[in-house]
Amino acid sequence: MKKALIFLALVFILLCSACTSKKSNSLVLVEGGSFVNSKSNYYDTNETISDFYMSKYEITQKEWVEVMGSNPSEFQDDNLPVEMVSWYDCIEYCNKRSIKENLQPYYNIDKDHKDSINQSEYDYIKWTITINEGANGYRLPTEAQWEYAAGGGQKSLNYQYSGSNKTEEVAWFWRNSGNKYLSGDWIWPTIENNNCKTKLIGDKKSNELGLYDMSGNVREWCYDWYEDSEYKSGLYRVWKGGGWIGGETCCEASYRGKFEASGMGSDQGFRVCRDTIN
Repeated sequence: MKKALIFLALVFILLCSACTSKKSNSLVLVEGGSFVNSKSNYYDTNETISDFYMSKYEITQKEWVEVMGSNPSEFQDDNLPVEMVSWYDCIEYCNKRSIKENLQPYYNIDKDHKDSINQSEYDYIKWTITINEGANGYRLPTEAQWEYAAGGGQKSLNYQYSGSNKTEEVAWFWRNSGNKYLSGDWIWPTIENNNCKTKLIGDKKSNELGLYDMSGNVREWCYDWYEDSEYKSGLYRVWKGGGWIGGETCCEASYRGKFEASGMGSDQGFRVCRDTIN
C-alpha cells in the first residue's frame, strides 16, 4: 500500500510538472488609454493608445518553426525565444502566421522594389513594407504600444522596468543570464565564459498586465523607424526591452534601441500583436 501511494505521488508530481512546463503564448488584451506610467517617454503627452492584443511571451522557437519551417536560433530549445531574426524576418512571420490561421495579412511585402524611404547604407534587403489598413492579422507592435504595455498600461504601478523596480525580478540580462551572477564591469570574455544566454520564456515575474520578459531575455523589434515615429523615413528600426547580453539600462521600459532592419543577433527577438477587430 505504501509503495502504491508513493508511486501515485510521483505520477502526480510528474503530471503537474508537465502541465506547468507547457506555456501557452496566448494573446493578452491591452486596454487602451493615455500613459499612466510617469517614467514613460510618452507620459504627459497627447499620445493615447487604442485597445489591442499582445502575445503573453516572446515568440518561441516552437512557434517560429511551426510557421517558418526552420530554426535560426543560436541557443535552441522549443521554449526559448526565437533569436537571430531580422526585422524583415519578423514581418514575414506575421504574414505567414496570419495566412496559416485564416487571418488577413497585416503587411504588404514587396521584395522586388527597394524601399525609397530606407536611408541605411548597410541594410542590404530594403523590402518595401506597407500596412494593409483594417487587416486582422498579426503584426509587430509600434514603439508607443510596446512601451505602453511594458509600463503596465492602465494598471501601471509606475515601475522602471516592466513589472518591477528591481531588474533581477523581471529580467534576464548580462549579470544573471549565466552560470553565476556577475559583478563589476561588462566584459565580453567574462560573459562568454559564464555561459550567458537566453532563458525559457516566463520564468521571471510578469508585469501588471500579465506580460512576461518585456525587460530582458531578448530585445524586441518594433515597427517604427528610430528617427521618425510617423514612418516617413529612417536609418534604423526600433527595438525595446533589452536582452540577455545587455545592461540594466537597456531593460528599462523607456529605453530606445536601434538596429538596421536587416540586422540580427542571438539577443534579438520579438513578440506579436493584433488589433481588436473582428
